[in-house]
Amino acid sequence: MTGASNVLVVEDEPSIASFISLYLKNAGYTVRTAGTGGAALNAVAAEMPSLILLDLNLPDMDGVEICRRIRKTSDVPILMLTARDEDVDKIIGLEVGADDYLTKPFNPRELVARVKAVLRRTSGERRRDEGAEIRHGDVVINAGRREVLVGDDEVQLAPKEFDLLWELLDHRGLVLTRDQLLERVWGYTFAGDTRTVDVHVRQIRRKLGEASPIVTVWGVGYKVGAERSPAPTG
Repeated sequence: MTGASNVLVVEDEPSIASFISLYLKNAGYTVRTAGTGGAALNAVAAEMPSLILLDLNLPDMDGVEICRRIRKTSDVPILMLTARDEDVDKIIGLEVGADDYLTKPFNPRELVARVKAVLRRTSGERRRDEGAEIRHGDVVINAGRREVLVGDDEVQLAPKEFDLLWELLDHRGLVLTRDQLLERVWGYTFAGDTRTVDVHVRQIRRKLGEASPIVTVWGVGYKVGAERSPAPTG
């Protein structure tokens, strides 16, 4: 039920904050607002929201830094807001763990749709079998611990990087289009920004290195490549 979901809107422009709040309240959400990074961190400490809408450019603190601090103690869904399309790589390319982003100006109906999609998806993740584990070559991914190992070394993935890798490994043998991945990983039921998928794939490949199982199928999407034999140990 959306009525049980509490959204924290972190935005320093009062007109934008009230505009966002109005649409979210009309959609059935409880809304709190914060105009600075400090106020946002205090609000999170006082009561953890169901989701945070976080502006990238705040007067006292960069949104990426706020996201990084929150991620130290919580996996609460975070949807970043940015005024410039060039900032997208900064938001989802850095290991800060934002779940999604929107570039201003945005359609308020799309904003509400994104919030619903993120909340729907993250509630589904909590129901995932906590004992589920997938092995593929050197890579071991555990759903309950949200842990990825390459051999004996743990690799830290941002939340959506983890979900994307899991989805691809869970559908070994299939090619998944970018739109399918947006729907399965981000919960979109409308045409989203497929660039999100590409940036996350790029980050996974960088972090897993040679062990990355993700193969690009040009003009279509991505799949998991043939399983390599695990590297010898000892």
